[in-house]
Amino acid sequence: MAHLRSIARRGGLVRSTRGFTLIELMITVAVIGILAAVALPSYRDYVRRGQLPEAFGAMADYRIKLEQYFQDNKNYGTTNGGACANGTNAPAWSNFVPNGAKYFTYTCTTTTAGYTLTATGSSGMAVGHVYTFAPDVTPREHTTQFKGQTVSKGCWLVKGTEC
Repeated sequence: MAHLRSIARRGGLVRSTRGFTLIELMITVAVIGILAAVALPSYRDYVRRGQLPEAFGAMADYRIKLEQYFQDNKNYGTTNGGACANGTNAPAWSNFVPNGAKYFTYTCTTTTAGYTLTATGSSGMAVGHVYTFAPDVTPREHTTQFKGQTVSKGCWLVKGTEC
């Protein structure tokens, strides 16, 4: 009976409450925005860190090939400042384009004491990263550009800015 009286007082209409209020919707959008603001940079950094090992693996592979070349030819290349492994019997790998290279371009130049390998980020999140390896310099591994900033670190940076 009390229920019928309340209907009568409201003019005989029964209203149902369905859906969301504007405040509830705004709170939901704000929470999603905050989560995205935190998650997106972390995800990008995760993807970037996953692309960098391509350079380290390719340079390690090329280092082994250069040492084999040196054992056979008693040099790393015929001219100082020139390309590595460029002798008369230059192997097919001397152009230093690793199979499956997606994120870096690679160069190798001879020096008076050895050679310098360089991996330069060319696509994806690896753009802005430059790594070098020179066996005649201590430390041998160097980061010269990290996340687009010029640095001079005696290691290959991946996550932070310290070795």
